[in-house]
Amino acid sequence: MKKSSNQQFPVMVIATICMVTMTNIIGYSQTLSYPVAGTNQSKFYNDSLEIMAPAPGQPFFGQDALYPGTAPSYTDNGNGTITDNVTGLMWQKTADQNGDGLINMSDEFTYGEALAGADTFRLAGYSDWRLPSIKESYSLILYSGIDCGLAGTAAGQTPFIDTHYFAFGYGDLGAGDRLIDAQYASSTLYVSSVMNGIQAMFGVNFADGRIKGYALTFPQGGEKHFYVKYVRGNSDYGKNNFQNNGDGTITDRATGLMWMQNDNGQAISWKNALNFAENFSFAGHSDWRLPDAKELQSIVDYTRSLAATSSAAIDPLFNCTQITDEGNNLNYPFYWASTTHANGNPPPGNQAVYICFGTALGWMEFPPNSGNYYLLDVHGAGSQRCDFKTGDAANYPHGFGPQGDVVRINNYVRLVRNTTSTGINENKDNHLFNVYPNPVSDELTIEMIGDKGNVSFELLNSIGHIVQTGSFIEKIVVQTNNLATGVYLLKLQNGNAFEVKKLIKE
Repeated sequence: MKKSSNQQFPVMVIATICMVTMTNIIGYSQTLSYPVAGTNQSKFYNDSLEIMAPAPGQPFFGQDALYPGTAPSYTDNGNGTITDNVTGLMWQKTADQNGDGLINMSDEFTYGEALAGADTFRLAGYSDWRLPSIKESYSLILYSGIDCGLAGTAAGQTPFIDTHYFAFGYGDLGAGDRLIDAQYASSTLYVSSVMNGIQAMFGVNFADGRIKGYALTFPQGGEKHFYVKYVRGNSDYGKNNFQNNGDGTITDRATGLMWMQNDNGQAISWKNALNFAENFSFAGHSDWRLPDAKELQSIVDYTRSLAATSSAAIDPLFNCTQITDEGNNLNYPFYWASTTHANGNPPPGNQAVYICFGTALGWMEFPPNSGNYYLLDVHGAGSQRCDFKTGDAANYPHGFGPQGDVVRINNYVRLVRNTTSTGINENKDNHLFNVYPNPVSDELTIEMIGDKGNVSFELLNSIGHIVQTGSFIEKIVVQTNNLATGVYLLKLQNGNAFEVKKLIKE
């Protein structure tokens, strides 16, 4: 549904909600081999700060928190394993490999040790554990986390993983690590190399909320070590099943997402990317949006890179605009996600996530403090980083961060929408209920359209917890003044008919 400034806030059927995680009405996630869980981001941001939920037509409408997707959901099996109810993957609960109750450097493995260790790993009676792929590992990331940056203590930090279910450890400060050194190994090797010729493995850092290609060895010699969390089940997770629809769109039958075959063709700011998405119509659809971080990462093809295959890191069914990069070489773009990368230093929301489909360039100074900078592939095609939402890239001639990540500020856009294969009615003109006002402050009115009957409702917060229930015959006014601000999901059921609507509480 496209929104204009004079429209009421859309009453929107959330077709991507995995009903297994929130109700037992339908098992949407069971029909997909590669269901992508939401990012759990529930806060709203402008170019730098947290804000109230924007309304249609306002700047920054269309960001991640407005499209929560399938709520992450886990089950603690009580035997050292955690089941992800969305993806169908079963995980080792802790990276404490030696069983001493701590997660520290003594639990870290080299890449070879991590890969081989899966063959002999036994837990909860299972012997089919494996080192996760980068897509499997990234399925656990939550953007309710806050980048710890160069903080010196874990106190008050919020990692990018659900610590209610998973044991987590930051870097081992006592052994010389930085707090940020919480890199988890995956089985996915980079098909090219980083830092001018070093073999790399893609890993997720749950301390700073990023993917990068980590060098497997130190420049001075010796192998690097990483945390490990083994996984089992759903061996199809992370495998795309693209279908060219012949109309400029591509459907991934594995994830249930439809993508634009072409990108937008030019680099734009994050704010303008959101606006572009919310006002875009194509191939008979007007519900295109900017993808969140996990959705966008789902279409990376880690068997491709500019150096290895002379292509972007994406299936060749997609078209990627070529750019001239900071070294005056042909390359492929970074693409914006709708997800803000929150950090612990003010301003907290001045950066947004991008996925690198070309070379992940950075300016490395060598020797240190020499003033000699070299532009290198520092993270790998398929890495997930973040860029400033606004500013002047010329103010960062040698990039930003420890590896001098190039700063562009203007990046490209590839839009996504949800397909209608979920069994939930996505016809925006065929609702069973009216819900208003939205955003809501103190009172919410719910009324049936057409046939009347006994209606039950549940109001769920952004992590899937029921905060209010009730029932009515024709119309009801619900008091919402006691609810915290944020995104809520309203489930309405009348016999076998149901809808799920997204609400914004101001």
